[in-house]
Amino acid sequence: MNLNYADYLVMAAFFAVLLLIPAISAWKSKGKGAKEYFKSAGTMPWWLIGVSMVAATTSTNSANLFTEIIRRDGLSGNWVWWAFLLTGMLTVFVYSKLWVRSGATTDISFYEIRYSGKPAAFLRGFRALYLGVIYNLVVMATVLLGAVKIGVVLFGVPASTILIVTAVVSVIYSSLSGIRGTIYTDFFIFAVVMTGAFAVMHYSIIHPAVGGWSNLMHNPEVTSRLSFIPDINNKDAFIAVFLIPVAVQWWNVWYSGSEPGGGGYIVQRMLTAKSPNHAVGGTLFFNVLNYALRPWPWYIAAFASLLIFPNLDAIREAFPHVDPALVGDDMAYPALIKIVPNGWIGLVAASLMGALFSTIAAQLSMGANYVTNDIWKRFVKKDADDKELILVARVTSILLIIIGCVMAPLLESAKAGFNLMVQIGAGTGIIFLLRWFWMRINAWTEIVAMGVSFLAAVFFELVWPRMGGAPLLFWEKLLWTIGVTTVAWLAATLLTRPEKPEVIANFKALVRADGRDVGMGLLKTFVASIAIFAFMWAVGALITP
Repeated sequence: MNLNYADYLVMAAFFAVLLLIPAISAWKSKGKGAKEYFKSAGTMPWWLIGVSMVAATTSTNSANLFTEIIRRDGLSGNWVWWAFLLTGMLTVFVYSKLWVRSGATTDISFYEIRYSGKPAAFLRGFRALYLGVIYNLVVMATVLLGAVKIGVVLFGVPASTILIVTAVVSVIYSSLSGIRGTIYTDFFIFAVVMTGAFAVMHYSIIHPAVGGWSNLMHNPEVTSRLSFIPDINNKDAFIAVFLIPVAVQWWNVWYSGSEPGGGGYIVQRMLTAKSPNHAVGGTLFFNVLNYALRPWPWYIAAFASLLIFPNLDAIREAFPHVDPALVGDDMAYPALIKIVPNGWIGLVAASLMGALFSTIAAQLSMGANYVTNDIWKRFVKKDADDKELILVARVTSILLIIIGCVMAPLLESAKAGFNLMVQIGAGTGIIFLLRWFWMRINAWTEIVAMGVSFLAAVFFELVWPRMGGAPLLFWEKLLWTIGVTTVAWLAATLLTRPEKPEVIANFKALVRADGRDVGMGLLKTFVASIAIFAFMWAVGALITP
């Protein structure tokens, strides 16, 4: 694809603003210490928090994923992630205030607030290492790999150039001014990302093969995929796409960005709020944007792709130099980008880069936070001053992005390993919901749950097929892993000693998890979930013939 001077001008302006925002934020925050760097000194308003959350959730793979889902399973196929709205609403109305009251620096530091002794210290260190380094690197490498494929295929940019630019820009804006600069920059990036998404949607709709909005929405290929609920007569699809996500997955599977009870970069941003109410408002705003509004430009473009590129052969024609075996429905969206005219294509390229940078920066910020506060300050040098902590965070960010860039080209042969890592949280989610209220849960509960879920996932993914066992569908492996893990952690909880009474008393006094507030929170969760799903369906109804 050929870019002209207008495209390069747009991209240059994007980079200039992208680097200017954190530079100004760093200048204003100079000398304010580690609390400012990691938590913005608790000054962020709800609307900035919400937009930052959704920007961090949006990656270069988002549009490709939604396009693939709609082309294969229709609109209802999105229940595999729509179900996590219920998790988000619980975080909004029950857990966000508890997180702010806990005073935790990260969601990992929570372990030594809720638990005590060597088991709590081990749990904190292990989770920080696993989530902040190992899992974090796989996520970053996967996102980088998607960006490399788009850059090489669409724009002819060498993979090394994409990796170097991403590394430099992401480190600058995530580490220069800490979480405050990241949140401000996320706001700008999200605006660019959505503008680019609307541009692709517009030029897809007016494409001759589509013939405008009315033709698109009345085409049988589209109308057959507009249902919000899967066909119950298709048993396997109904169970896998709808029943399991809605009945089980959202509350009992750990998923980055939708952790039961909150976690990762969601909690990191909640802890920057100027008050518990702003934490609630920001998380609610995030869920409205994320589920009801953000995806629609990509959904509509995906529907248009069915008419412009009706099958894989048509997509292969758009990419004649790409190995045909690598072309799938997920490449329909990159193919749509090729129809966008010059000038606008620069903006679309900037939006893709923005999605990439926001996700990588969120992972870098989260990983640096874990390594600095939950490993370095906790286990290496407890008396480290603010200057040293900020230096450790910045060095960590640099090392993480370097390793992630090295891993990215290797991930094509490690896809099975990544799929395995996605599954190992099955069965642990309910613990993250109950540990705030059921005081019988202790550190051993979480240690056993993590270990057993990992071993169960390894068994069903790698060992079971080699034993000659009957092939299992993904949801079947998920249910088995959840069942085995749940039995194991319940046994560990009941067979080990509960936490010391003084630890429990201090925790209760800190978070003040009042039963009436929780009851009202659950009611609000139910009402708000229905309201957001209704809003999402109402938006859909506006485009349904």
